[in-house]
Amino acid sequence: METPKLAVLLALAMAAAMVNLSQAQNSPQDYLSPHNAARAAVGVGAVSWSTKLQGFAQSYANQRINDCKLQHSGGPYGENIFWGSAGADWKAADAVKLWVDEKKDYDYGSNTCAGGKVCGHYTQVVWRASTSIGCARVVCNNNRGVFITCNYEPAGNVIGQKPY
Repeated sequence: METPKLAVLLALAMAAAMVNLSQAQNSPQDYLSPHNAARAAVGVGAVSWSTKLQGFAQSYANQRINDCKLQHSGGPYGENIFWGSAGADWKAADAVKLWVDEKKDYDYGSNTCAGGKVCGHYTQVVWRASTSIGCARVVCNNNRGVFITCNYEPAGNVIGQKPY
């Protein structure tokens, strides 16, 4: 009779550990570390975590949970968004890496992206005036994928200004 109870307790402990592992790979530090590494690479100071921005990001991510639509919130902060297809366990680092990888398409001298390329996610990541971030992640319903958003304050990507 004790064996079934032990098996149930063991299964619950394993499930809790898996949830904690998933949360650990999407913790504030998992967003901050790659942001701050990219910023340090260009001589820009670190950003810090904002629970206010995290709350805004989570509220918006929750709005996207049914459709996983890659659409900006239109909110008052700078914003990067990410969508990853269903079937992969997309993490904070995956989203930030995708944004930072746009660096190769950014020309600092002309402050422009390469022809036909996008680089505004990268410039927001390294925007010197942005000092705080807050991010959130949801697994969308009906196998629609993963939606990740990061918000930045003050917002970056001011037209006519260089990021650093």
